[in-house]
Amino acid sequence: MLIGGLEKLTLLDYPDKLAAIVFTQGCNFRCHFCYNPMLVWPRTSEALAADEIHTEKDYPLIQEDDLFLFLKDRQGKIDGVVITGGEPTLHADLPEFIRKIRALGYLIKLDSNGTNPEMLARLLAAKLIDYIAMDIKAPWAKYEQVVGVPVNLENLKKSVKMIMTSGLPYEFRTTLVPGLHQAEDIKQMGKMIIGASRWYLQKFKPDTGLVDVAFEGKDTFSDKDLRAFALIGADFVKECRARI
Repeated sequence: MLIGGLEKLTLLDYPDKLAAIVFTQGCNFRCHFCYNPMLVWPRTSEALAADEIHTEKDYPLIQEDDLFLFLKDRQGKIDGVVITGGEPTLHADLPEFIRKIRALGYLIKLDSNGTNPEMLARLLAAKLIDYIAMDIKAPWAKYEQVVGVPVNLENLKKSVKMIMTSGLPYEFRTTLVPGLHQAEDIKQMGKMIIGASRWYLQKFKPDTGLVDVAFEGKDTFSDKDLRAFALIGADFVKECRARI
């Protein structure tokens, strides 16, 4: 597993649990507003060769052995591990990686962009996940504009349905960006996940390094805007909240 980062404790990312966050490295999206560019650009030699723009990126990785030493030391002190990215489902060894973590007694929350329903199905069938979060980036018609690459929408739709029928606790979440999203988009996205349990809306962070530097320093939505968007979203899902 390519591990690009570790947050040793979070009180927010796994609802009602104390958790650590493991950041896998490499993503198949190029979302303009992504504030983890160091986790986006692929690190394997084959993947780097296919990414002509950012082959010069060279960020340090965390060794698996070091991660598991940390997790063994935290047994009994934290409840779970959030596996996020980048995009974790790109990694063929994700099921075995999760098995090793679960063997230490941890619950697993998976964050995904939904592009790999085959991997998601494998994880669900093997009962390797305890909580799922999927990003909903935009209405289907605007998805490629927002994520910056061609998208197989059918795969995303499969993942949405799979998550909603999994029987597991789950959430959808959307990062909202002025110029990319507007009130009507909330309605369209709400229809995409109608009846879902939870949908969280959050602001993008313009005050850090982003995948698209043109978005750095731009205005973000206000708290008032986000609350108004959440009211729109509440017409489509059981719970829609603004993360402020």
